[in-house]
Amino acid sequence: MLSRLNHIRTALFSFVTPTMSHAVDTSHYRAALSSGNEIATFAAGCFWGVEHIFLKEYPPSQNKGILKTSVGYTGGLEKAQNPTYREVCTGTTNHAEALRIEFDPSIVQYGELVEFFYRTHDPTTLNRQGGDVGTQYRSAIFTHSPEQIKIAKNITQKVQEEHFKGQTIVTEIEEAGQWYDAEEYHQLYLFKEPNGYQCPTHKKHW
Repeated sequence: MLSRLNHIRTALFSFVTPTMSHAVDTSHYRAALSSGNEIATFAAGCFWGVEHIFLKEYPPSQNKGILKTSVGYTGGLEKAQNPTYREVCTGTTNHAEALRIEFDPSIVQYGELVEFFYRTHDPTTLNRQGGDVGTQYRSAIFTHSPEQIKIAKNITQKVQEEHFKGQTIVTEIEEAGQWYDAEEYHQLYLFKEPNGYQCPTHKKHW
């Protein structure tokens, strides 16, 4: 079922492509790609805020390891192909709103990105971040190699022991499947709309 916030957002984006209030030079958020890059994929609630906080911490223009990001949908039903934002928000496709990161592992290691993912949302709430409720807002790590699975599990255990005593991390760790880019107006959304909605859990918690 759509939460109240979902109703508001889908009403805004369902029928027209919105005009963004700020022009964004995307070159500030993209760096040159090379053959040695890796992919990391995280779901941590509304993808606007997830992309925003990662790019604020690791701006590509400052050579901190993240080269490019895109927000989109993954982890859904096989039959639910090329989903729209509104379809994902109904919860019927089982997709998660997610962030796909291309990064240079010689500059930033995958484990550091996993820990930052945990630092910047609440991984103890099932299918929820703040006021956003639904399976599309679940906490999940979608891995791209056996090594990433191992690292993700190790970091999860470490974070559980050090930062969530008395609580249980419910983050799903699963192999990455089909990825669908979200509509263009969702990309870099909070850089285009600095006063736009951001989930209150998307901040550094330690």
